[in-house]
Amino acid sequence: MSQFVGQTRLAYTRPWHHVDLSVTPRPFGRLATAIAITLMGKHKPIYDPSTDCGDYVVVTNCSQLYATGKKMQQKKYYSHTTRPGSLKEMTMEKVMAKWGGGEVLRRAVRGMLPKNRLRDDRMARLKCFEGERHPYKQNLLQLDLRDSIAQAPEVQAAFRHPATPP
Repeated sequence: MSQFVGQTRLAYTRPWHHVDLSVTPRPFGRLATAIAITLMGKHKPIYDPSTDCGDYVVVTNCSQLYATGKKMQQKKYYSHTTRPGSLKEMTMEKVMAKWGGGEVLRRAVRGMLPKNRLRDDRMARLKCFEGERHPYKQNLLQLDLRDSIAQAPEVQAAFRHPATPP
């Protein structure tokens, strides 16, 4: 823990991350995992399971969400109204046609978050949009989720042009 309040406050801020599915080549399961980690705040040094310290995530172009294999036809989503005989099932293809790719992504991320009192608050910070437009452009500080810092353009540029020793 930091000794200075000013340095600790920066760790508790909630930056907005933007994920554009037209650019991201990952299947939706791997993407949902990265989003769930960001919503929980596990990427921060101050992570605590009982504290909600995650960030906001804005996902655009959810209509371009894709799954590997035959998941679109074979994966089923179930709903039940607690009345006898009211179990309904839909394939991923039908869910995407009816509610869009954002709902499929939301359900995947919701299943990956811990089942506790913080899950609804964390899910409220996930914003999914079918197209490119969204009302949170002024809030975005970080442009995308990266697997590692090595993928940052600044780091790649530094490795392309190594500094010469004096």
